[in-house]
Amino acid sequence: MAESPAHKFGQMIGDLLELALEPHLQKFARKHKLYLDKKGERKARSGKKVSWTDANNNKHDLDFVLERGGTENKIGIPVAFIESAWRRYTKHSRNKAQEIQSAVLPLATKYKSSSPFVGVVLAGEFTQGALTQLKSLGFGVLYFPYESVVKAFAKFGINAASDEKTAEADFRKKIESWNKLPNKEDVAKELLKLNKKGVDEFLSSLSDSVSRYIERIIILPLHGQENISNSVTEAIDFLKKYSEDKPKLPLSKYEIIIKYNTGDRIEASFKDKKDSIKFLESYI
Repeated sequence: MAESPAHKFGQMIGDLLELALEPHLQKFARKHKLYLDKKGERKARSGKKVSWTDANNNKHDLDFVLERGGTENKIGIPVAFIESAWRRYTKHSRNKAQEIQSAVLPLATKYKSSSPFVGVVLAGEFTQGALTQLKSLGFGVLYFPYESVVKAFAKFGINAASDEKTAEADFRKKIESWNKLPNKEDVAKELLKLNKKGVDEFLSSLSDSVSRYIERIIILPLHGQENISNSVTEAIDFLKKYSEDKPKLPLSKYEIIIKYNTGDRIEASFKDKKDSIKFLESYI
């Protein structure tokens, strides 16, 4: 089945987003001594797609991945997964947000030891609910509203406005105008200029995440029997009567707290020493 002009137009906007992002991410990668993987040939992997597999061996294609220790010939440790998307109508925005979650979060879980940044660059019409949903799950969100996309194209003589009544012939004209444009990067630069505040905040969040490191690890081997109180009064009464001079009791569990320089912390609890060690080894 032939691809519809409306779909091709959506791909055109998608290409614009990648065109806008790539120079900034390349500059960021050089500054932080990282490798930026993007769509295209790379000796370290097969095909042109940037694909990573989650813990269940499901493959996910992404727009950009920043790697520590990566090179043209070697896959590094992922420190940022970034996806982009265009949606013209809000009725599709929540589904797209959930689709992005399903692609990125399983990878963030698998590579939690490197605490990767998860980012999404959206353009078009997205509801506040969809944006809030992504932010609540830890995503860094850069949003280019529909009006700013139209305005960026308009500066270079292209009418990018559309609705459900736009004819296929009109979409073809928009695509032809884009294909004839000699310096497409200028449209990308204008889009970034119109959304400078959001771009700066997104890159700042990315920088904070990449610069995050483990400051200290606290391990509390807990001995004794757990006491459960049904009220604050009962809990206080237990503490008052509890003797701190009791002989050594059997190990109850290991409490592990990982603290980062950013103030973030991860807490875990294990009854078995082997599981505790396995958990910490996942951060090496």
